[in-house]
Amino acid sequence: MSVGVPQLLLTKLAGIDLRNPVIAAAGTCGYVDELADIFDLSDIGAVTTKSITREVREGNAPWRIIPTRSGMLNAIGLANKGIDRFLFEEVPRVRGCKAVVIGSVAGHTIDDYVAVAGAMDASQEFRAIEVNVSCPNTSTGRHFGADPSTLREVLTAVRGAVSHAKLFVKLAPDMADPIAMSAMAIECGANALVLCNTMPAMAIDVHTRKPRLSRGKGGLSGPAVHPIVVRIVHDVYAAVARDAGVPIIGLGGVMSWEDAAELILAGATAVGMGTALFVDPKSPRRVVRGLDKWACDQGVTQISQLVGQVVS
Repeated sequence: MSVGVPQLLLTKLAGIDLRNPVIAAAGTCGYVDELADIFDLSDIGAVTTKSITREVREGNAPWRIIPTRSGMLNAIGLANKGIDRFLFEEVPRVRGCKAVVIGSVAGHTIDDYVAVAGAMDASQEFRAIEVNVSCPNTSTGRHFGADPSTLREVLTAVRGAVSHAKLFVKLAPDMADPIAMSAMAIECGANALVLCNTMPAMAIDVHTRKPRLSRGKGGLSGPAVHPIVVRIVHDVYAAVARDAGVPIIGLGGVMSWEDAAELILAGATAVGMGTALFVDPKSPRRVVRGLDKWACDQGVTQISQLVGQVVS
């Protein structure tokens, strides 16, 4: 059963109307709508596809997801069927999805990003395209998000290939200068910022003395990274995003409505959920209900009135 459409939670994200500010992060709903068997996707604002690459990718060998005391480590390695099969097989499901669908794009080269983003845009089935320049689970996944100059290269090229969809840019939490990186993304035409991807991390089996992930290192997500992301969202919102009118999707350790509310107060227009969907796929419904009550208790008429309203 759907939780309905609380009017307080209606959200406009870079000109896109969402029922509420809750978004399933890249890959957590599978390619498009695999979680529809668990809960009604009309209960949330949007879903983000797996990060799609130009070629078919098998991803990393097991183990590639392991729990930690404070979240989980993953090194999936961008496993996906490639852009051609993705568009042929998944576009009908995009059309039928009850939530807005954001296409996620990854690659090893600028040409890869341009080809995948251009193909998604040409299909005219995606309201927004997320450029993932922050994946820690491949050898080149973070290259283009390493510094402002390389970010400019890839975003300038992708911006030229995308004319229908909004362009979202997903950055890493371990950026040396989040404000400079975010400012560059905005300068290059980003319509929204996604802050942030997972934190590079590692776990070792003390009995075998080997890394617990097959790749050795991976990305840490979950409650451990939440305070880091709150700080980044707050700083980027105050320094560049607010005045530029560019919304932020806050992503990192949102397990409860309080976590989501914290990111909104820090400056996020919408909030992504990732690890929580592995723990409890129905958790977004509780977050939506909690945010609705919170916004009502705060005495606002729209949840957008609470964006960035942390009291200094």
